[in-house]
Amino acid sequence: MTDDEFDRALVGAAFALAAERGWARVSVAEAARRADLPLDRARGRFPMRAAILMRFGRIADQAALAYAPAEGPHRDRLFDILMRRIDVLQAHREGVLALLRHLPADPCTAALLAAASLRSAAWMLEGAGIETTGPRGRLRTKGLLAVWLATVRAWRGDTGEDLSHTMAALDRALRRAEQVEGWLSGRRPAGEPPVAEPPAEPPAEPSPAVDDPSRPD
Repeated sequence: MTDDEFDRALVGAAFALAAERGWARVSVAEAARRADLPLDRARGRFPMRAAILMRFGRIADQAALAYAPAEGPHRDRLFDILMRRIDVLQAHREGVLALLRHLPADPCTAALLAAASLRSAAWMLEGAGIETTGPRGRLRTKGLLAVWLATVRAWRGDTGEDLSHTMAALDRALRRAEQVEGWLSGRRPAGEPPVAEPPAEPPAEPSPAVDDPSRPD
């Protein structure tokens, strides 16, 4: 068994356990036993439970980038890439949903996943031929992370086999992001009238800050 096959087997077993008993009760050792994998090799490749999530993220990235389109509008390329990433989540749906339900009670894991998701967003942009260097690149990356989070929220409630609601949410989010990108660069999509600046409003009363560990600062 290659390292890649080993990792995929253990990750799959971990999410199967999460679907049954919740993410809090998943361990590397239990996942290895479920997949009938040697514990010493599991220990070497997954020194902690968080390593399962990091490896799962890379598996999803690899699947998304394996057939990244080289032609067409950037929005269409990103749509294809991000839906391939959603397909990986869908393959482990119940386990991933169990993980997402667990995150509010585990801010450390949520913060870890937020950082990993930001790195993944950069890879998705590069896969679509969109530059991620410099200040604008960082803004694009954070913007795509917001697109991804909105898509995952839609996916969580999408029980259809064709994931039509998820695809619609992704398309809407990408269109909004495209409009923002055009505004940042002084451009607007062809055929669209210029957007009038909103009237100035008096400052609102301050409200308590809400920390969301699933999103970067």
